[in-house]
Amino acid sequence: MAKLKIMTVCGFGLGSSMVLKMNLDGVLKELGIEADVFTGDVGSAQSTPADYIFTSKELGEKLSETAGKPVIIINSFVNKAEIKEKVEAELQA
Repeated sequence: MAKLKIMTVCGFGLGSSMVLKMNLDGVLKELGIEADVFTGDVGSAQSTPADYIFTSKELGEKLSETAGKPVIIINSFVNKAEIKEKVEAELQA
């Protein structure tokens, strides 16, 4: 299986998406899932190649209509239990 490409997205691609990336990296490592996780802004999310997008509810609702790839909405970027639950539901389904 090819290594997954996962994009974490926030408004500018620098702050909260980095927090989500760090926590997502930890969850993926814990679950033994290999993936390239990178950050991005909402403007580039639609055109950047990725297998999944992880983002907030506010951005995710719009992106899910236009991104053309699965968008996983995370309510709290620091809640590793929520991130793990959604990774298990979406990536291991």
